[in-house]
Amino acid sequence: MLRRLYDWTMGLARTRHADKALAAVSFAESSIFPIPPDALLIPMVLAQRHRWIYLAFVCTVSSIVGAFVGYAIGALFMDVIGDPILQFYGKADSFDEIQALYNEWGGWGVLFAAVTPFPYKVLTIFSGATGLNLGIFALVSIIGRSARFFLVAWLLGRYGEPIQRFIERWLNWLFLAFMILLIGGFVSIRYLF
Repeated sequence: MLRRLYDWTMGLARTRHADKALAAVSFAESSIFPIPPDALLIPMVLAQRHRWIYLAFVCTVSSIVGAFVGYAIGALFMDVIGDPILQFYGKADSFDEIQALYNEWGGWGVLFAAVTPFPYKVLTIFSGATGLNLGIFALVSIIGRSARFFLVAWLLGRYGEPIQRFIERWLNWLFLAFMILLIGGFVSIRYLF
């Protein structure tokens, strides 16, 4: 089944709708969607290595626009959803403490999430909820997302064939490692916030 999914994704990467799918996934992942855009970016670059710069650009821009949607979700809906939950559990004061700390150091957290498999959407929403300076949020999002997607795309564009053979040989183990990192990111949220 995993091999069929991989083959399907590689086939999608060669269609005329692939760029739109990459943009949609990148946009949604920054605010609500749980699957990182790398799942589409990697096969797309492997299928068309000469387009690595363009694909990294599409992925990056879409992700950053989606990050602002995540920020808006946190900024606009914290009062409606978040505050009543915190008050119910008697943690409204704790949020104020975390907010002050996050507004001092939150830019580093957003940068960390933008570059790593840590669920980026969590910190985009949290940044809006805490009122992290929008300029800092934008700057670290641009730097982090650009670094991540352009590095991945460049490596695949430059060393695509050996990487593709490696992926195809170890697909099941790589998928398992990916799932562990993805789930580990969500579990770590529980203990960090």
